[in-house]
This record gives sequence, C-alpha cells and structure tokens, in this order.
Amino acid sequence: MNKASYTTDVPDDRFELLDVLLRSPGRPLRVMVVGGTDSGKTTLVTFLANELLHEGLRVALVDSDVGQKGILPPATVSLALPEEYFSNPGELVGIAHYFIGTISPGQYVGEMAIAVKRLTEIASSIADVVLVDTTGFVTGPGAEMKRLKAELVRPDLTVVLEHDGELDYLVRLLSPHTTVLRLGVSPSARKHSAEERRSVRAEKWRGYFEGSSLVEVNLNEVPIGGTSLFQGRPLSGDELELLSSVFGWLVLAGWKGERYTVVKSDVERFQRHYSRLSLRAVDFEKLGNLLVGFIDETGLCLGLGLLKWINFTSSTVQILTPLSEEELGKAVELRFGRIRLLETGEELGLLGRDEL
Repeated sequence: MNKASYTTDVPDDRFELLDVLLRSPGRPLRVMVVGGTDSGKTTLVTFLANELLHEGLRVALVDSDVGQKGILPPATVSLALPEEYFSNPGELVGIAHYFIGTISPGQYVGEMAIAVKRLTEIASSIADVVLVDTTGFVTGPGAEMKRLKAELVRPDLTVVLEHDGELDYLVRLLSPHTTVLRLGVSPSARKHSAEERRSVRAEKWRGYFEGSSLVEVNLNEVPIGGTSLFQGRPLSGDELELLSSVFGWLVLAGWKGERYTVVKSDVERFQRHYSRLSLRAVDFEKLGNLLVGFIDETGLCLGLGLLKWINFTSSTVQILTPLSEEELGKAVELRFGRIRLLETGEELGLLGRDEL
C-alpha cells in the first residue's frame, strides 16, 4: 500500500516546473519539495522523477518522510536511484540510509537535517537531478527542520506546496538559503486518516521484517549508541541491591556517570520521588521490541532490528533482523531508536528522546 502513485493527471503548473528543471543549466540540480500533511509532495516527486527519467536524466530520490516512508526501511532517511519508470517509491530499493529511529522526528531535528545533507551529497555525485521528499511537519520544530535542511543542503530550488499562502512564514525562513517556487496543492490531493496512515506503516513494517531471524550481538564488540545506558561505571551488586530496597524496584543493571542510570522493573506499586535526584530510571519493559539500527563505519544505517532480549550479565542482546551475517559483520554500532513495534507491523508506542 502506498499513498502516492505515478500519474500525469496533474495541474499544468507541474509541467511548467518540469520544463524549468529540464532547461536549468546547472547539474547536479538539487530540488527539495516542502508542504503540509497530504499536500501531494510524494506524488509530485514521483511525477518529476519519472518524467526526468524519460528525458534521459539520471535521477536520485532522497526520501526523508519518516512518518510515511516510501523507500524501505521505515524510520530512516533513504536514497534511491531509479533506472526506469516506477509507479510509486515503494518499488525502489534504497542504496543508502541514515537511521532516525522514530516516525515522529520532532526531537530529532538535527539528525534529520544531517541525514538529508549526507544522502544529498552522495546523490549529487552520481545523479543529474536530486529530488528531496520531506515530512508534512512544517510548524514549530518542523519549520526549523526545514530551515536547517535548506541551510545545509542549499537546494537550487525548493518547491512549496500550500493552500492560499498558508506557508508564508516558512517561505521567509527558507528564502535566504534557496530559491523558492510556490505551487498550490493539487485539487486531487486527498486527506488520509490516522488509521489509514497506521495501516500503511504496518504494511511497510511487515514487508521489511518478513523473513527475519534472531541474532545475538555481543555489546563488548558492537557498542550501543543513542541511549544513556551502558555509559559510566557499572554498579556493583551491593549498589543494585541498595537501590532496589530503597525504591521498591528490581534493579537489573546500572551505571554511574554524571548521574546514576538504572534499568528497573517495578516490584512494589507506590509513588516514588526521585526526579530531583541524579538518577535516571528506565523501565525494562520499554526495551522490549525496541527498534534499533545497525550502523556502519561511515555512520550510515545497514538495516534495522527489533530488540527481543537483553542480558546485562553477559552483555549480549538478541535482535530480530532481516540483515545477513555478512551485513551484520559490517556494523560498528547498535543504535537505539524510539519506537516499539512487533514484526507484524503493530506499533506498541513511541518513546521520548530522554526516556532512554
């Protein structure tokens, strides 16, 4: 299931935009498409990519819409190089990915901007035209995210899809860093419900994790990133027992750095007041089915996995992943994400950045 598909039944100004791109003397040409939710960004990118391919140009797609991802895997920013017509981005195979680890990137503005910059640079070395699809997150942190992307990538052209000048504020933010072309939202653009979006994501998750197997990773060989866990001096058995008795927890593991960080499970049910203490407590349950990314030596993402079990005594984890043994051998970091889900596609919940 995909929200966008290739069609030439588009407003006339889309063909005018295509003509602008074809006549542009600069190569590689970087084009970023911005707009609110369900404004037709991916449909426009798909139309432009297919028409440019028809004209014999090499085209690259950078898919940074982590909430409604076309190019697998989800929760990453991905780069694809289509060589022939495609009906929707879901048909494309990504050649490079950057791990974000969530479908709600508001707390990951910096990572989103870096991801687009990294992949656009790769694309610019091999393509004539680079098309950057973005999220529908355009207010608050979303506006800052778009500004950072424009500032880092310096698109030759940024296409803003809007209703009746609703994105004036965003155009003003972007204009110092890129030429902006404002287009109206297509009359054929359709709103999608939250349930439809979840259904689309569920199908993507299922498709990605199909055929996965359980692997064991030694954390002494592949360190964990994206979390405060495993940072600092490991707590002794006596320290773990003391914290357990004081707070009525079963403290499974802990570390002392600038503050104490513990992984715990509640044994007794009562209100605890430790927010003012130098203590971070992570519920063991929140680690179950957590999305993780396998990161290579260049900082790019080899693929995803689901954390199924963690053994603090042996410093090993069991992860469900579709990656091959050869691909896993290239990982230099295991990075924690902030979404929990099952391989069936059911999303169990989002975590805040500071929760881990």
